[in-house]
Amino acid sequence: MVHKVLFWSGLGIAARFWQLGIEMRPLFNKESLWVYPVYAGIGGSFGYWLMGVEHRQFKYLADRRDTLLEKRARRKEREEASAEQS
Repeated sequence: MVHKVLFWSGLGIAARFWQLGIEMRPLFNKESLWVYPVYAGIGGSFGYWLMGVEHRQFKYLADRRDTLLEKRARRKEREEASAEQS
């Protein structure tokens, strides 16, 4: 899961490079080096949030799958019970 945070941190830094490229400014200026960790932090925090979203979605899907399997098993039991009575 850490790789997702690192990916989004890298994407934040890439966004900063892109921004400076569009503005045609130098990429490594002494006065603006502090901004790179800020962009990496913003990208990393977005990646961390996205991991939480993904985890909640997987949990919801697993719970829903279990519910459907239980429902299917109960229906099969009812059908077998009604077939035995006939």
